[in-house]
Amino acid sequence: MVQETLSRQAPASPIKKIAQRLEVRMLLLALLIAVCLSLLSPYFLTKSNIFNLLDQSVVIGIVAVGMTFVILTGGIDLSVGSVAGLTGIILGLSLQHVPIVPAIGIAVVAGGFIGLISGTLITVFGLAPFVVTLGVMAIGRSLAYIFSGQTAISNIPEGMQSIVYTDVLGIPSNVLFLIVLYVVAWAYLTYTKGGRTIYAVGSNKEAARAAGLNTTFYSILPYVLSGAFAAVAITFSISQLLSADPLMGNSMELDAIAAVVIGGASLFGGRGSMFGTLIGVFIMVMIRNGLNLMGVSPFWQGTAIGTIIILALLVERLVSSRISR
Repeated sequence: MVQETLSRQAPASPIKKIAQRLEVRMLLLALLIAVCLSLLSPYFLTKSNIFNLLDQSVVIGIVAVGMTFVILTGGIDLSVGSVAGLTGIILGLSLQHVPIVPAIGIAVVAGGFIGLISGTLITVFGLAPFVVTLGVMAIGRSLAYIFSGQTAISNIPEGMQSIVYTDVLGIPSNVLFLIVLYVVAWAYLTYTKGGRTIYAVGSNKEAARAAGLNTTFYSILPYVLSGAFAAVAITFSISQLLSADPLMGNSMELDAIAAVVIGGASLFGGRGSMFGTLIGVFIMVMIRNGLNLMGVSPFWQGTAIGTIIILALLVERLVSSRISR
């Protein structure tokens, strides 16, 4: 009995502490997926495809940053795809009248303002995040069609391409932006009072309010960031295509939510990290890229990706339960 008590009180080994970190297990899963895809396709680990993977990670990766903030508070934002489409049209229309930098600023402010409306309705008026953002999703997509006249805006200035195709120390500018964004977001959540408050809101909002934290502000802020980052993400897409289409951002919210959850965030709030989200983004992009390389029909890719995501989360839940025991 004494030995059993002592064994229970004994501190966990360093290896077990590392294994208990969800991000580490997700990183191992990402490496396993990369190995499997490299065996299935000889083109997966080529230099050109690796840069292609990084490029494909930028848009969904930026949106996933804002989604991480929202999910950490226990909320959900189903509107990011339509907000991206709407702000993309706003950017395309603005570029017809003002220079590139002010036009991007207008689009980002518009995205943040939409997020502010959603966050206020959810936090101040107590409406359900799912219902509010679902309504905003429908409104945003409708306005994108109305503002664009149901057609793509194609006369985008060629100067927009410099946002994507400029290299900094050999790194594409859009990939470098993604890295810097994740570092800044990680530092904010880890080392600032605001970041700790966001975690506290997601863990126990009433306790956070009783502790004197500004729960109202930090419950609305994630939705503002989510809308603004959706506009930033679609800016990179428009810079590559030199076209703004009202259909842009379709199903983007599903990929973003999947990436955040795969990265270890809890949909109930209070748990998650930027490092985990970034791993989740890479997993999503690798799976989609690998399926394309193997010639899997686009009609089957949704089934394959959904199945892999569910199996990954199921295995993770079983492993987490075993480790905790």
